[in-house]
Amino acid sequence: MPSGPPLDFARLENFGHSLSSTAFVLRPTTVEEIRTALRTAADHGMTVTVRGAGRSYNDASLNSGQLVLDLSKLNRILEWDSSSGRLTCEPGVTLEQAWKQVEPDGWWPPVVSGTMRTTLGGCLAANIHGKNNFQRGPIGEHVTAFSALLADGTEVKCTPDDQPDLFFSMIGGFGLLGIFTSITLQMKPVASGLLTVDAWPSKNLEEHVHDLLEHAPHFDYIVGWVDTIAGGRGLGRGQIHAARYLPAEQDPSPEQSRRLDRQVLPDRLFAVFPKSLLHYFMQPFVNNLGWRAVNQAKYISALRHHSFRQSHAAFHFLLDYVPSWELSYGSGGLIQYQSFLPKDSAVRAWTEMLALSHKHRLPSYLGVTKRHRPDKFLLSHALDGFSLAMDFKVTHANRQPLARLLEDFDQIVLEAGGRFYFAKNSETSAATARRFLGEEALSQFRRLKLRCDPQGLLESDLYRRVFVS
Repeated sequence: MPSGPPLDFARLENFGHSLSSTAFVLRPTTVEEIRTALRTAADHGMTVTVRGAGRSYNDASLNSGQLVLDLSKLNRILEWDSSSGRLTCEPGVTLEQAWKQVEPDGWWPPVVSGTMRTTLGGCLAANIHGKNNFQRGPIGEHVTAFSALLADGTEVKCTPDDQPDLFFSMIGGFGLLGIFTSITLQMKPVASGLLTVDAWPSKNLEEHVHDLLEHAPHFDYIVGWVDTIAGGRGLGRGQIHAARYLPAEQDPSPEQSRRLDRQVLPDRLFAVFPKSLLHYFMQPFVNNLGWRAVNQAKYISALRHHSFRQSHAAFHFLLDYVPSWELSYGSGGLIQYQSFLPKDSAVRAWTEMLALSHKHRLPSYLGVTKRHRPDKFLLSHALDGFSLAMDFKVTHANRQPLARLLEDFDQIVLEAGGRFYFAKNSETSAATARRFLGEEALSQFRRLKLRCDPQGLLESDLYRRVFVS
């Protein structure tokens, strides 16, 4: 391996701690060090995977026994133009760095994930979506340009109009065609640091999906929580949260509300108890009986329709409220299963899936819904419909039954015309990918792979699971 940054042999995990593998890990600090690592890996017959913050729920940034390039140290903001809202940065810059840079000047990232800990390189590789996907699309639609290294070290510069085939395939391509080295992102202007949020209950899945569809056009963001344990007439009951940007005239002090100290999430509960310890106290409740009680209490607390104001960070980054919350799932970790269904088949398919999980006594502990629209990216997961993300606890006893249940889910989703997201599901097979992506998209991806990486240097555990049949 190259001289420069130290090379470690380390055990890496997915975000949910349900998958792990050992690999050689290199943490480059310059583009030239990436180029040298690619050349040396090729000389040694090794494959290379790129890793950012490691927030994927599956094996997208794992590369068993091979080389992983951890780009978290390439984290410089290269240029910020507060007049145009254009941010240019290295791929290791996190969403947290980005919003903290731009919000005091009256801007906000156009699309964010549920955590601010993701890197922008990872966000582009997965082409993340947010609570405004129905309106703003994925993050890739707001990238004005990027630079990337191909497997042979050649640098390419892409925009939506210059090399569009690479632009619309590298974004959402999980680092399999090239490695992002710089990213220019167009931010969205915001007058206030606050959002107005409306929250109301939905008594069952049909009402929940209807509300997502009917109310989305009237808001800037919309997201739902589903009680995935409840059955009977309350199957799929939950709560909707919908938000609008607050106009400047409704904020008595917009510059003050955009200040970072008004946005950061508190690190203590009730200003006393350290949140970093909360996951230890949550762990005894992360089981079928305990989580049923948690969901029941949450639904009862959501029964009234109410409105309130909330900071951008507090509304968006729910996964950061409790640090290391995923550890509460225990030593087996968790997996997330996210399905995307067309408008007309979502209720039917999800009803069948929830009923099946109850039948096998493998309930999901958390369900999150969003409204979506299609996009032009090659390996897109999006469609005109909805998504439901479900979190499942993994134990030694349930790992195999859970795998079989999720395979059954795949068939239900495919028969309903649905799609999947490669940053989430960890069981998606090559056969499933062929069915939802289609042969045309896969053939185009293979042609681009041969063009950008003819020696097959850029691989990952996900690539071998999904794209190598």
